[in-house]
Amino acid sequence: MSSAAPELSIIIPSYDEELRLPATLERIAAYLSTFAREAEVLVVDDGSQDGTAAVAEYFRIKIPSLRVISNGVNRGKGYSVRRGMQEARGRIALFTDADLSAPIEEAGKLIDALETYDVAIGSRAMDRSLITVHESRFREFAGIIFNKIVRGILWLPFVDTQCGFKAFRRERCAIIFAQQTIERFGFDPELLYLARHHGLRAVEIPVRWGHSPATKVSMLHDSMQMFMDVFTIRWNSLKGRYRLKG
Repeated sequence: MSSAAPELSIIIPSYDEELRLPATLERIAAYLSTFAREAEVLVVDDGSQDGTAAVAEYFRIKIPSLRVISNGVNRGKGYSVRRGMQEARGRIALFTDADLSAPIEEAGKLIDALETYDVAIGSRAMDRSLITVHESRFREFAGIIFNKIVRGILWLPFVDTQCGFKAFRRERCAIIFAQQTIERFGFDPELLYLARHHGLRAVEIPVRWGHSPATKVSMLHDSMQMFMDVFTIRWNSLKGRYRLKG
């Protein structure tokens, strides 16, 4: 690996992903072969019980800059993203789902946006014609309701906070990961709330996306927790737990 800091860090939070990771890492390896600048890949193993770590390590043959970071025990996607962001070295840090629901080839849209903005988030809702495989109607409806709650309580302007495809100018955004408290699936609104709180500029970008039927988000347990997390973010703000720099 080059001693110079890479231009791009790709972070993949992973829990029991030995079956999906090979295709994902193959595709990322192909993408990086066309990427004209230095890049690294960080697979954050969130206490997997299968061969996730071994599969990821094997791909160092094709991606020499790949690192496997172990949480030891299962902490949640939010924790894994934060851990990856804090371990990353790239000027730009992008996290993506292990199933590549948003194709890695869409990364260029977010990277280009960071020439102007500090945060670029992929969106399924801005242009639904880009969705190749839809969720069930119930999941899509629940997502719309969740977003309305996020917009109403946190005053965020985005139409899709939950797409697992987001990029950050790493050094400018370090403060939001330092202050992130939510460790499971409700972490995305907190990151976006913190970005606005600290005066960082964020933009929403429509991306291609296809639902994976193997998603690990439970419509009952995780959705209820995510709703509670929105109120936790508001409470944290009211209690002054998100301190401004300086």
